[in-house]
Amino acid sequence: MGEERHRQREQQNPVRESPPGLLAHRVPDLGALELLLAVARLGSLGAAARELGISQPAASSRIRSMERQLGLALVDRSPRGSRLTGTGALVTDWARRIVAAAEEFDAGAQALRDRRDSRLTVAASMTIAEYLLPRWLLALRAARPDTAVSLLAGNSAVVAERLLAGEADLGFVEGLTVPAGLDSTVIAHDRLIVVTAPSHPWSRRRKPLTPDELAATALILREEGSGTRQVLDAALGGLARPLIELSSTTAVKAAAVSGAGPSVLSELAVGEELTARRLVEIPLDAAPLTRALRAVWPTGHRPTGPARDLLGLTRTG
Repeated sequence: MGEERHRQREQQNPVRESPPGLLAHRVPDLGALELLLAVARLGSLGAAARELGISQPAASSRIRSMERQLGLALVDRSPRGSRLTGTGALVTDWARRIVAAAEEFDAGAQALRDRRDSRLTVAASMTIAEYLLPRWLLALRAARPDTAVSLLAGNSAVVAERLLAGEADLGFVEGLTVPAGLDSTVIAHDRLIVVTAPSHPWSRRRKPLTPDELAATALILREEGSGTRQVLDAALGGLARPLIELSSTTAVKAAAVSGAGPSVLSELAVGEELTARRLVEIPLDAAPLTRALRAVWPTGHRPTGPARDLLGLTRTG
């Protein structure tokens, strides 16, 4: 009688046709297969539900849905418990292989995540690399002590090249625009200021410096391609006049402190020198030279793993 009842149930639940290739429409999901295996192992739908952390009505509904999807009777329910039908036992053997393959898949994916999370390469323009990144990286190390971090410092153009070549996971730039091929988010704002050594004649002037005077003066500058140079060139309506071009903020600052000439530098970079009077800020009769500091990454590839965590740390200070 029992087998006859199962045959009748199978006839009442014929396999439904689904579009060719849509395997997900024809094969139960992993949750349903894990539930079926638990019922086979424990002999009780209620016990299986408790093991998987779902309610018994939800478990019953999932089994019924799987039976409808397959057009097969899988579980015979009775007051004494739940047992597999003959068809259900065969389906369970197949389910066991699918779940084992899924566990292997999951283990492989986790291994790839572990390998990704073990290393982080950051490309950053000079001001951010020297004056902001150190504290962010210290905070990242506290959160992810097993992640090894490499820092590639260069100007904003070089940062873009590194990211687009796949040589870095996350970048930071300082320019007015976002390099082509990159998505971005603003993480902070910065102000550029004119500075000189105290011995320079500008340090004794009573009136603010005009943009024309600044444009007519040879300056100690960062190289073309840097975010600092881009902002200054745009503010002066053309190319600034270089007295010396140097490839790092530290080198520019040292040259200015030595009295070699005036410079335009990030306010972030010269705080100590201004406090100690090794440099003097020269007021400028113009709108502030401000710029956005941005995190950047290749378009369409939002940061994940340690890169995502580092990006989050930039927003908390």
